[in-house]
Formats: sequence, structure tokens, C-alpha cells
Amino acid sequence: MARERRRRAPEGPRPQERGPRGAAAAARPGPGGAARWAAVAALGLAAAACLLLRARWGAAGPALTPHPAARALPAHSSSAAAAPARFWGSYRPHVYLGMKTRSPRAPVAGLMWLRQAEGEARLRHTCEQSDGLARYGWLRHDGLHFGTQEIRDGGLRLRTEFVKRPGGRHGGDWSWRVAARAERTAGTPDTFLSMFFYVATDGQGTLQPLVVEKNHLVSLTGTTEELGNFTITFQQPTREDGATPLYASYNYLQAKAEGLHRLSDVVKASLSPRFVYAPPGGPKRRYFGVDTYQGPPEGREPHSQLLVHQVTVALPCLLEVVFESGSVPERAGRLAGEVLTQELARHTAAFEQRFERTFGLAQKGFSVQEQDFAKAAFSNMLGGMGYFYGHSLVQSPHSELPQLYPEGPLFTAVPSRSFFPRGFLWDEGFHQLLLGRWDPALSQEVLAHWLDLMNVEGWIPREQILGDEARSKVPAEFVVQHSSAGNPPTFFLVLQQLLSQGAVDVPYLRRLYPRLRSWYNWYNQTQAGPVPYTFRWRGRDQDPQMFLNPKTLTSGLDDYPRASHPSPDERHLDLRCWMALASNVMTKVARHLGEPGGEYQHMAEVLVDNQLLEQHHWAEVLGTFADFGNHTQAVALEWERPRPPPPGQPPPTPRLLRVVRKPPKLQFVGGALGYVSLFPLLLQLLQPDSPRLGSLLADMRNEKKLWTPFGLRSLSRSSPFYLKYNTEHDPPYWRGSIWINVNYLAVQALHHYSRQEGPFRQEAAALYQELRANLIHNIFRQYKESGYLWEQYNDSTGKGQGCYPFTGWSALVVLMMAEEY
Repeated sequence: MARERRRRAPEGPRPQERGPRGAAAAARPGPGGAARWAAVAALGLAAAACLLLRARWGAAGPALTPHPAARALPAHSSSAAAAPARFWGSYRPHVYLGMKTRSPRAPVAGLMWLRQAEGEARLRHTCEQSDGLARYGWLRHDGLHFGTQEIRDGGLRLRTEFVKRPGGRHGGDWSWRVAARAERTAGTPDTFLSMFFYVATDGQGTLQPLVVEKNHLVSLTGTTEELGNFTITFQQPTREDGATPLYASYNYLQAKAEGLHRLSDVVKASLSPRFVYAPPGGPKRRYFGVDTYQGPPEGREPHSQLLVHQVTVALPCLLEVVFESGSVPERAGRLAGEVLTQELARHTAAFEQRFERTFGLAQKGFSVQEQDFAKAAFSNMLGGMGYFYGHSLVQSPHSELPQLYPEGPLFTAVPSRSFFPRGFLWDEGFHQLLLGRWDPALSQEVLAHWLDLMNVEGWIPREQILGDEARSKVPAEFVVQHSSAGNPPTFFLVLQQLLSQGAVDVPYLRRLYPRLRSWYNWYNQTQAGPVPYTFRWRGRDQDPQMFLNPKTLTSGLDDYPRASHPSPDERHLDLRCWMALASNVMTKVARHLGEPGGEYQHMAEVLVDNQLLEQHHWAEVLGTFADFGNHTQAVALEWERPRPPPPGQPPPTPRLLRVVRKPPKLQFVGGALGYVSLFPLLLQLLQPDSPRLGSLLADMRNEKKLWTPFGLRSLSRSSPFYLKYNTEHDPPYWRGSIWINVNYLAVQALHHYSRQEGPFRQEAAALYQELRANLIHNIFRQYKESGYLWEQYNDSTGKGQGCYPFTGWSALVVLMMAEEY
């Protein structure tokens, strides 16, 4: 997945790895020209030395220089004036409930809560796996108007809802409703809860309390460049009927923070247990409330203003927060109470109808419970969209230190709200396969956002960590992006789908085209293999002594076994197949625009040529497609025997190191049957009558190899790397587990081959039906049991594992249910 926690810097490009295809060798000088040749060579060496010095002074320039083409997105395309319906949204996926605008220095709103009955200040705010929540996620979310979420925190149940209403010049109004109730058991005291509703700025604008009654912040006012004037009102808590007022204790805090990433710290630091909750006729109990905040340590400059409204109340209860834009001239009524209820009902009904029109699950016979699961999976991906703004930190192969990439915005879905709440290049292509079925315009905008982050060389940082909030969720050693590192170009899958849907117009494609050409050329040039029409991922781990098999994070398949000894002689099958797809899509795009596309068509024809594919990657002795490289299977991890230390010195800590029992040689990579082997099938490059298609279908269905009752495992059980640790602390990742993105490609491909005339049509059709049913059944079962979709699934039990909730590409189960490919 190209996001493993333990990783090393990728290798830089090697000089003169590969010249132009088909270029002749340089001519040698005749005998009479030897002296002249020596003089020319000396001058050439001197010039080369000067150029090298100059290059080292400014070589990082291209890596940090934006692409010269006009931006794919017009200026201010995310503003309230250009896109009012999308201006406000739940674009803070890393918090349990948050809102922000799509602007560079957006004000934010959010919710924290604290169960006072615990007797300690366990504040909930950012989505953390360590919180151990039984469930959280969007049940319904249409991406524009509303969202409904359920959160289960121990015995506490929260239902959060928001609705937006258009109007004015700044994206209109919006309101939140939070309903809280406790699951009480006999003998437990009444639960009372503190909820902290906050608003904060990010370096510009102002916030001020508007109405304060004793310690009760009733409303606040603010202004920013993007929003103009606005007010936020905190409605009085009521019972669940929305009409009966409840007794509550109030606290409020006005403070400054170093940034939005420090909001939790500020609230925690301000909490004091000195406050008393004393409802009439009830027991008095102490609780933690926001009190005073001393400010950040000396030398740290606060630039975020923060206002917090804390309400402490017995459960069950209902609270509403109302945001009103100052530019709305006349309102039919405040978006609260019954008006809010009606708006929620209207948008929910519209969502239900649209979901069925789009995916047709009721028509296909899925139960109500299965349909609710699909709606939650889809809504979590859509509700997990984030808007980020900031710099990447980029390391060029020629610069000594990382440098700041040009600042920019990114509107993107995220793989996981708890563990990966940021943009990942190859994940996003899979995300948009689902979201593009719902809203093709949304996918086009997301695609353009990503391509606008391209540098002059055609490279896009594969992991986007933009802004302080995003960076706070990533260990510092993993922030730097390397400009020689690629990722699978899955956006070509999205373009292929949008073109087949007829969902892209010529002006949009024309804006994209210069960047698509550069992106394609970047892969074709920087990831080229040792012989024409082969490709090699750069970025393999360069310390083979420490790894059972050096990882290839750039491929997205991290620890999937490759050649045991990285070298320039490698040929990577999956990258070759990605480039075949890219060439085919570029041909279609060029044709759509009336542009010359001969180079793309030629490349596509060559890369899908089954005979050449077999020549480069069919390993007859292995009976499958495979990578090629400097490889030996005779490797193992063993504890070293360190030499005795000098007298008086402690013994060194032994390390688990790789032992090579048989020297490597250039050959096809054995012991690696799995997802990579399937790529000619997955991306539908094989002819329907190819005997290799029959071989891959047999491997897929073989339970000793890839088949399980829960989906296709990533690596054959017969592989010596199956479920093997890669280092002492590096557990298997793509070495047996079931991954839904690749299984989706498999289901899609089987569906394709089941409709093509050929000797394997019936076999593909049977496999399609069985694999699809197994995947849907297991993902749904695990969701019912655990409350979540998962990053991966165990190939022996089907149990979800890895990080959660993972409503990134695991949500592709919705397309499998809908049979939309």
C-alpha cells in the first residue's frame, strides 16, 4: 500500500540506465583520429565536471518547480462563488465530527466529548484506533447536503447529523444535531456527559463571544476573508423529543493555539475537576470542565483562535448547533428544531432514491440489512473526503536535504479516518471508481486536484501530507516524499471509466491533457526497464542485509516478494501492465481530443502483445507470469552471532539478519505466485483464447495457492514468503492477506472474460459468480460482527485485520454488489 510505517528512502536513478529505444552504439574513432578524440574527451570531461557542480547546486529545482501548463482547475474553483454547494463540508476526516470550508486558511468547527462518569478526562476528538470505539462512521452521506453518523463509545451512543442550506454569497447556512443516549445496566449510576463544541481559525479572521450568560456561551460571531461575517448559536439541550429542556452545566473557553493540530492539547490542558454538576433534586457530582489555559510554551507562536462551548448534561439528550452566514439576506426560519428535522427527512429520502437508481441493490435482491451496509460503506468513503492545503516535503536525489514543495490544495478521499487520513495516489484511483458512479463531476474535480500537484518533470508526490492537521498524524521520519518514487497510475482506471460513461467533456480533457502527457512520460522514462518495453519500479529497499526480501513500497504492494537482490536488471510485471493500461487510455484521450496519438497507440499495441508479454514475463519452469531479476530463493532470517565485546563493555544486541545460502542469478522470480502474477488478467491484457488465461484461472481457483472462501489471498500458500516476517518487527503485509482492491480487479476481469468468446468463458463465469459471492458475504459478515470495514482480511478465517475503519478501497464491495464495472 506504499504507506508502511517502517520504510527507507528509495534509491535514486542510476546514470545512463537506459538510452533511447533502438539507439545504435556510439561510433568509435578511426586510427587517425585518436589524438583528436583524446583532446575532445578531455574537454568533455572538464565540461561534464562543471555541469555536475552546477547540477549539484541547483539540481533540486525541477523537483520543486510546478508544471508549466495551465492548471486543470480554474483559479478559485473551490470558492463559495464558484462552487457554493461544496464550499462547506465534513472535510476533516481525522476527527469524529468536524466541518470546514474548501479554502486555504479555513475556519473549522468540531466536537469533542468526555464521559464524566469515568472519573477521568478521556477526551474524544480525533479518530484513534486506541480509543477502542465499538463503531463509528457515516450511515448516510450524499457529499453535498447532509450526513448522518453513528458513534458507539462503550455504553454511549451518539448520533450526529448535519444539514446545509444554500443562500447568500458564502456557501449558506448549516446546522448540527447531536443525540446522545446511554445503554444503562442495573446498578450503574445515571450517565452524564460533557460535549465540547468548538470553532477555531487557522491564521486569519477573528472570533468573539457574542452572548455569554454567566459561564454559558450562547453564541459567537466571527469573520474571515472567505466567509465574511457569521454567527454560531448553541441551542439549549433538550430531551430526545427536541422540546423538553434539560438542566445543564456550562463552561466556555477562549484561547489561542499554535495551530489546528493543537486543539485537543489546549482543551486537555485547560480541564479542571473543580466544577460541580448539581441538577435540582439530584446528587451533586464533580466534573471536568474547561477552565483557563496558560498558553503554549515560550517561543511557540499561537496563530489559531479558539472558542469552546462545553455543555454537561444527563443522558439521554439532544443538542443543536446553528451556523448562519451574514450574507444570507432573508431566511425562511432558523435551521433548527422542526425545520431541521424536515430538512433531514427530505435529504434522506432523496439519498435513498438516488442510491437505488445508481446501484440497484434492492432490484438485485439484497436484503434491507445488506443495503444498509452498502449505504454505510459508500457514505463513509464519500463522508471521508478531505480538503487539505499546504506544502509537501520533498527530497530530490540530487539535494542533500528535503525542501518544501510549492503550496497547494487537494480535495481527495482518504483510505482510513483513523490511520491514513490523507491522500494516497494509488488508493485514490480506486476510490474514484466508486464515487465516479455516484457523481462523475466530483471525480473529475478530484482528478484535476491531484494533477495540479504535478511538477515540471511530470511527477506527483504519491503521499499527500498537507497542512499541520495532516502532518500531526504522521511520524516525522515518514513525511518526506522522494521525487524518484512513483506509485501505480490508477487514475487511468478512473479516466477509462469516465470515458466509457460519456462523463467527460472536451474542455475538461483539454485542460488535463498536457499534465497527463507529462505524467505518462515520467513513468515511461524514469521507470523504464533494462530492455525495451519493460519497466522497473524505482525505490526498492537498499539494505538487503536487513530484509528477508527488500520491499518495493513504490509499487503499492510493499513487501510482496520481488527479486532477492535489487538490481537495474529487474523487470516488474505489474508496472508493465499498468503502463499498458495507461497507453491504451492515453490513446483514447488523444483520439477524443483530435490530438496525435500514434506514440500511445503504438505503445499500447506493443504492451498488450501477448507474445512479447510472454517473452518478457512468462516463466515456463514456474508455470506462471513472474518478475525477472537477480534472485535466489535460498534466503532466511537468522540471529547473528556478534563477536565478544572488549573487556568491561556490554555485549552488543544481536540482530536478525538475512542469510543467503545460494548466490543469486538473473532469472524469473520463483516463490512469488500471487497478485503480481495475475496482473495480465487483472488489467485484461490477455486474449480470451490465450492458454495463459487458463493457467491463471486454475491458479486462482486452487485452494493450495490463491483461493479461499473469503477472496483471493495475495500470495500463494506454497510460497516460501507466505505469512513470513520481513524483519524481526516487520509482519507480513501483502504476503497472504486478502486485499479488496485487487479482488475487485479480479472480479471485474472475470466478468469481462465471462462475456468474451473463448475456451475459458464458462470457467471465468463460474469463478466470477463464486468469487463475487464469497467477497460480499465475508465483508458483510465482518461488518456485522465488528462494526467496520477493514484494511485487509485474514485468508484463513476471513476476519478483518489491519487498520479500521478502512472505507477506502474496501468500499469497492458496493460495486461488486451492484455489478458495476
